[in-house]
Amino acid sequence: MSLVELIARADERALAASAVACVDRCLPLLEGVEGLGLDVDESVLRPLWVAVEGGDRWLGRLRAAGIRVRRVTPDCELAEYAMRLVEHIPETYCADALRAWADECSTVLLGIHQLLDGAPVADEARVAAYRTGDTEGIGPLTLGEQRRQTALLEMLADGSGSGLRGALALSNEGKRVLRAAVSRRSRTLGALAG
Repeated sequence: MSLVELIARADERALAASAVACVDRCLPLLEGVEGLGLDVDESVLRPLWVAVEGGDRWLGRLRAAGIRVRRVTPDCELAEYAMRLVEHIPETYCADALRAWADECSTVLLGIHQLLDGAPVADEARVAAYRTGDTEGIGPLTLGEQRRQTALLEMLADGSGSGLRGALALSNEGKRVLRAAVSRRSRTLGALAG
């Protein structure tokens, strides 16, 4: 089943968790920037994984975490993409709003991986195709993220605590991949500048 189909069928809890997982995986884009200190780290979002079905109160806590992240965001291309994930946190914990947010988070994160695969700009048409299951011309990092998002949504669909734990582990793996890719890109850009 494609990402588009999985998100269309997901319930509120799965939608919320998949979107938070995308935000969580983007935290490496904010690491290593002078002045961030401890304002952006895993502790910002980790408690929200535990109580993902907490309704409007949960969304309030998520928005507060997003404001902290936004306040310390560096001015760089990848971070600007990442900030779209927190800028559109829904106001209400309902399926339609959460689905729109999960869709956007999925799209933005695939676009970030596309850039890390060497694309000069994120190609929205190709990202839309990837989300329907098309893999033509897909780069290795983007393919890994497409598969990760698919597996994560499938885990969350079972509605159990083990699914949420599995999703967290999978998201942590994605965070490690993204951190390594960002580090490589930084070194490459530094070498070109030098």
